[in-house]
Amino acid sequence: MLLRKRPKFPTDLGVPLRVMRTRLVELADAQALMNIYNPEVVETTVTFDLVARTLQEQEEWIQAHLSIHPCIVAVNEEDDLGEIGARGEKILGFAVVSPFRERPAYLTTVENSVYVLRAARGRGVGEKLLRDLIEGAKDSGFHTLIARIVGENSGSIKLHEKCGFKLVGTEIEVGRKHGLWLDVVEYQYIVPERR
Repeated sequence: MLLRKRPKFPTDLGVPLRVMRTRLVELADAQALMNIYNPEVVETTVTFDLVARTLQEQEEWIQAHLSIHPCIVAVNEEDDLGEIGARGEKILGFAVVSPFRERPAYLTTVENSVYVLRAARGRGVGEKLLRDLIEGAKDSGFHTLIARIVGENSGSIKLHEKCGFKLVGTEIEVGRKHGLWLDVVEYQYIVPERR
């Protein structure tokens, strides 16, 4: 019999950052993104990746997200918090859209992901990233954004609900990581028609 333990999701509730902006990811951000993402791979269940990325793999990932399915990063312009990225900027997190499915009829639907530096959580970084990602998706002509979130990740669920995503389904025990069976909840945001 497998016991299902509740995975821990680190969160810090800090003072919101007042001076922060987003921009498109650059190749020189690879180390910063790796430093934000890899602890989640190794220590948590928020991503279903099982092996930490190498610098080369992170650079290849960035190359794949420089055009149609972009990645944006949050840059801290207020204090010293953040991982060092391009031009010495302090990166607080990143958000990305990826293809939802391979078949052509799905081209206007994308899957989104948001990752925030642990020390920056609770300071508005995730919301800034997700809202700017939604605006970029609208401008790029995407119609629907899908978030597939491990069911125990209440922080990500709350973030997506706050930004207008609606729960559309639950996949039971579709992932296995750290000896746990994991559910995935699926949230959807439909881009409003422009008038």
